[in-house]
Amino acid sequence: MTPEITDSHCHLDFPDFEGQLPDIIQNAKDAGVTRMVTICTKLRLEPQVRAIAEAHAPVFYAAGTHPMSAADEPMASTDELIALAQHPKFVGIGETGLDYHYTSDSADIQKRSLRIHIDAARQTALPLIIHARAADDDMARILTEEYSQGAYTCVMHCFSSSKELAHAALDLGFYLSMSGITAFPKSQDLRDIFASAPLDRILVETDAPYLAPPPHRGKRNEPAYTAHTARKGADTMGVDYAEFAARTQKNFDRLFSKAAAYTVPE
Repeated sequence: MTPEITDSHCHLDFPDFEGQLPDIIQNAKDAGVTRMVTICTKLRLEPQVRAIAEAHAPVFYAAGTHPMSAADEPMASTDELIALAQHPKFVGIGETGLDYHYTSDSADIQKRSLRIHIDAARQTALPLIIHARAADDDMARILTEEYSQGAYTCVMHCFSSSKELAHAALDLGFYLSMSGITAFPKSQDLRDIFASAPLDRILVETDAPYLAPPPHRGKRNEPAYTAHTARKGADTMGVDYAEFAARTQKNFDRLFSKAAAYTVPE
């Protein structure tokens, strides 16, 4: 049997998948990807993302304000995020974070938004989903400062930052998620960071429709391709694919405990 894995981060509401979701979800199932978390990046779009999770049994969802949109969208409130989290298939807070690569001019707004999302994660006991790019020092500092004010759980989604940020996150008990970037030929430095991390802190994801791993690089990504990243992940961590799949499933269940405990209503 094909080992089961979970795509912990994708964007099924994006136009790339319009009218194709039944086939996309079947492709995923055929590849062993039995669950996926679709991420809402603008809270005004939450109803559409929620509807996808409600319509498809393997799909869960999370919502937050993406840092690149923080200056253009209404500022989220902790209460708003807590209210959204009452839905049975809402399993994480975010994605949120810091992105100074394209949007450094909104750094202060991003930081304020990030702290609101952290507070919501702390109060709901749902994992925080972090996007971090070109902001390693501020990210490590804020995550650590906030943790000292009260514990919370977190995944560094699509991790492709420095070993220093990886160590800061791991020291707080957080998780690192492998995306297709990990499978790119020139990503050996990133693979080395993952290889030095504990296997019980690793997740896998696509970030679909972006960042398709080889042999689909440059094309639209989809949840089924999590399997390609996971196979490279197994090689990186020095274990066989079945063990890597089983371990990352346990990791997902531990972090996304609400998804793990979910039962389909009768």
